[in-house]
Amino acid sequence: MKKLLSTLFVLFFISLTMFANGQKENSPVAADEPVVLEWWTWDPDMKEKNQEIIAKYEAMHPNVTINNTIVSTKEYWTKIRILANQNKLPDVFTMSSSTLEEWTENNLVLQLDKFIDSDDTRDKFYPSLLDAVKDVSATDHYYALPFALVTTNLFYNKDAFDKAGLAYPNDDWTWDDFRNAAKKLTIDKDNDGKIDQYGFWFYGRYTHIESWIYANGGNLLNRATMRFEPDAAALEALKMLTNLVLVDKSAPSQKDMSSVRQQDVFPQQMAAMWVDGSWNIDNNRNVADPSLNWGIAKIPTGPSTNNPITYAWADAYSIAPNTKYPQEAWNFTKYVAGEGLSLDMYMAGKIPSYKALTESDAFDDPNQKPSEMYILKEQAASPMKTSFTKGWSEWRGYGAAEALGFNGLIDGVINGEMTLDQALVKGEKSINTVLSRYYK
Repeated sequence: MKKLLSTLFVLFFISLTMFANGQKENSPVAADEPVVLEWWTWDPDMKEKNQEIIAKYEAMHPNVTINNTIVSTKEYWTKIRILANQNKLPDVFTMSSSTLEEWTENNLVLQLDKFIDSDDTRDKFYPSLLDAVKDVSATDHYYALPFALVTTNLFYNKDAFDKAGLAYPNDDWTWDDFRNAAKKLTIDKDNDGKIDQYGFWFYGRYTHIESWIYANGGNLLNRATMRFEPDAAALEALKMLTNLVLVDKSAPSQKDMSSVRQQDVFPQQMAAMWVDGSWNIDNNRNVADPSLNWGIAKIPTGPSTNNPITYAWADAYSIAPNTKYPQEAWNFTKYVAGEGLSLDMYMAGKIPSYKALTESDAFDDPNQKPSEMYILKEQAASPMKTSFTKGWSEWRGYGAAEALGFNGLIDGVINGEMTLDQALVKGEKSINTVLSRYYK
């Protein structure tokens, strides 16, 4: 079924190639001409907030009517692909960084360069985020406007560090510092022969692995050939991580934590450190005991680079290439990605791409943990990259396919089922088989 949908997705839209070569001019309609824009999003929890945004926007633009359709995340891409095949895409719709390259290649999103170049977008939105969505489109053009950024961070238990007499992680931390701390933080508290607190926790998840690879200046893929070809810096990161389990015994195997939600291992104090997406700030606030002192730090810079790259990606909005109202759709897109939003519309840890929100005093709430929210601001203004490609969820192992792909291979290593070298050999064959279907 998935292959059929993918084939239809391509075949039905060859006719849209015209939009890639000659898109509509951004000529606005008359101020009193009625305009109706369809807006699709994927978060049902935002229904009331979206209606507030619409009410404010329509009050400022009496001739514009916004119809919002909200679809659950699991159904969103299936339903919007059906609309794409029917040539009925909404004017404005939520776009994922993991999907943008596919949609750009199939001419299903409007190029936004002329809009961005003609107004103050570069001043009001983080240029690094604009570049990030341009990068994942695999073009030199803009096809989406970001509204939120997710980075990855090192979460750490300050209480555990205090008890162990360890200084907190900082920007000068090396991998040796991290590894030594992980060993000291691995504790059998009741001397029953079982570890009660591991120093660190990870498995083959993309955020758990690529964060360290990019912090070491490495890459899993050869971007020139679009093939799986981990470089020396990536291999160094993979060896360091897997040794935490296999040699140091300061991190558990994946199978030893399979009965616990992965995002709960750290807030339930089963591990003193953990790396994952910044959105887990919200989860930690909800799951951890309120008395627990915890913080965030940047991923320690690896030994092979002096210029680590932040692993991060953006949620964005795109515009249909055949919208009847390109200028009006852009005006609304810019509003709903920026000034139309407020911080309470963001899950804690997601970073607004609209600078005025992120740089406001309210972003650093002194009554909430962690106290290091400034780190997210620094990351938002820094160079960033992802591993997203066409076919990413399949070769990387994500969602329903998490036990497969590269995720499954790393899990196999730390579960003792194969060596790292064996996993890489298997990965070269299986991952490149997937990539070769998308990149000839």
